[in-house]
Amino acid sequence: MRTQYRDNSSMDPSGFVLLADYVPHIVQEIRYYSTYNFIGERIDGYEEPCALLTVEAARALKAVSAELIVQGLRLKVFDAYRPACAVKQFVLWGIEDQDIRMKPYFYPDLEKQLLFSQGYIASRSSHSRGSAVDLTLLDMQTGKELDMGSPFDLFSPLSHPDCRDITDEQYENRMTLQHAMLRHGFEPLFCEWWHFSLRNEPFPDTYFNFPVSSEYLKR
Repeated sequence: MRTQYRDNSSMDPSGFVLLADYVPHIVQEIRYYSTYNFIGERIDGYEEPCALLTVEAARALKAVSAELIVQGLRLKVFDAYRPACAVKQFVLWGIEDQDIRMKPYFYPDLEKQLLFSQGYIASRSSHSRGSAVDLTLLDMQTGKELDMGSPFDLFSPLSHPDCRDITDEQYENRMTLQHAMLRHGFEPLFCEWWHFSLRNEPFPDTYFNFPVSSEYLKR
């Protein structure tokens, strides 16, 4: 039986897998394991730079990858499962912390407190349910990311998937990613071109809090 707590959190990773085991061609740059993110330090709960997802989400993403490889494209993941403790750190940073050292890179035109009301950061994240992923596309010939018109985690209207203040090529790149994800059961987020959640997620009411760690999955 899956361990549940009053706050609907769980430390049981039995329904999760290492994404690389399901999608061997995937490229990973787990930003919240690094210091290059909107807070500027490694985020709580990220013990390894690896992507974890529910089995169902990993299978769906494998189908996405297979479709895109035929087009000469690879998936690159920035974040997948995110522990609830990481989200708590985001919230405390937004409310209490006066540090804005990463503002020029990630939210240049917004006060940090507005990141919540405008939907860029949630007090409870779909990532913590294990079936959401942040990703982009790589050109297999060049090894470079496709130009999406804004970088990952730029909190700005420029990052909205339907923004047209970008070039036609940048918009087409976004739509290539979005259409492939939609075809295989994922849904986009209105304010981030890189974020997708599995439509029929297996744990819609559970927010997990075990660490991002391949070793933890083996327990």
